[in-house]
Amino acid sequence: MREISTNTIIDAVRKITIEASYDLGRDVIDAVKKAKEVEESPVARGILDQVLANADIAKDEQAPMCQDTGLAVLFVELGQDVHIVGGDLKEALNEAIRRGYTDGYLRKSVLGDPIERKNTGDNTPAVIHVDIVPGDKMHIVMAPKGGGSENMSEVRMMKPSDGIEGVKEFVIDRVRRSGGNPCPPIIVGVGIGGTFEKVAYLAKKALLREVGDRNPNRFYANLELELLEKINRLGIGPQGLGGTTTALDVHVEAHPCHIASLPVAVNTQCHAARHKEVTL
Repeated sequence: MREISTNTIIDAVRKITIEASYDLGRDVIDAVKKAKEVEESPVARGILDQVLANADIAKDEQAPMCQDTGLAVLFVELGQDVHIVGGDLKEALNEAIRRGYTDGYLRKSVLGDPIERKNTGDNTPAVIHVDIVPGDKMHIVMAPKGGGSENMSEVRMMKPSDGIEGVKEFVIDRVRRSGGNPCPPIIVGVGIGGTFEKVAYLAKKALLREVGDRNPNRFYANLELELLEKINRLGIGPQGLGGTTTALDVHVEAHPCHIASLPVAVNTQCHAARHKEVTL
């Protein structure tokens, strides 16, 4: 049994919380550069240049790349041979978010109640997903999720008879209806299968994959490429102003489901695809 203290967790997650706000992943930057090379619209190319310039400024000045610094979503893989000492894990994670958003001067966007609409003032509580895995380590991914892209997400309980063509139509239509609202170019996370709550989790977790990292299942890898091509034919383009770069990638995750069900979820991510991770 290996011990990890809550202080160690707090310090590590506080650090990646701040870093996630200003350091855009190399995979996203490279994807934007690649998209610019083949983009047909001069206006769209100019917008992609601005996206790259914004990312450079954010990193150089360690300033948030977007004013919406998001709601903190944490994906924790907790080794079954790890013993947390010094306090409660979820309290430690929320304390890390509290310190990160305060020390990093990041916008606090969390409301304590969805109807009363009173801001908690420290961006907690976070949304925390914990998976128990083999081993004696803890892996944590911090993924701030902005409201604009999150609002363009959707779960649909489809009929099994809708089949794969129905799935494709739903994903493409969801992007079409979103238009420029999620600040394209976007990354599209798609979940298929499981249950009502599982499929939404799959769609969000799909966004943690690096751009260009295909599903290991050949069928779903080909589906990702087909959806990406069709989405980029919609003509929405960067910031919704037209062009051939509506999405940088599509990531699909699937899970077994009930014989009577075909749950499908789309979780949209803007080009500021922020996430940082740490292994303790």
